[in-house]
Amino acid sequence: MSQSSPAVPAEIASASGVLDSVAARLGAGASVSAVYGDPVECEGVTVIPVARTGYRFDGAANRGRARGRAWAAPAGYIRVKDGEAHFTPIRPPVKSLVVPLVLPLALIGCCTAAGIVRMVTRR
Repeated sequence: MSQSSPAVPAEIASASGVLDSVAARLGAGASVSAVYGDPVECEGVTVIPVARTGYRFDGAANRGRARGRAWAAPAGYIRVKDGEAHFTPIRPPVKSLVVPLVLPLALIGCCTAAGIVRMVTRR
């Protein structure tokens, strides 16, 4: 007695095929070299650049179209010296500027709000 697999509707099979096609095209560029750049060596120190990658898929199954987007952004570098490796992250400059400013501004905002509440409740 053999079991047959349930029939897959044509719309689902078509959408699946389109997404598989897009994934295959985007995945062709995904390799170790896309994340880890070529090592650079100078004066006994080797630096290996590292990137963060991602994919995004969009599509309309009823139209049989699909799009995809791959992206890469610098994440940091690996420094190898005397047999020891150390990863150093690269932080976006916006975070480096915003994070130190958030705490003082939040403190000023809270003090101002507390002063306003005290002034209103005294009347």
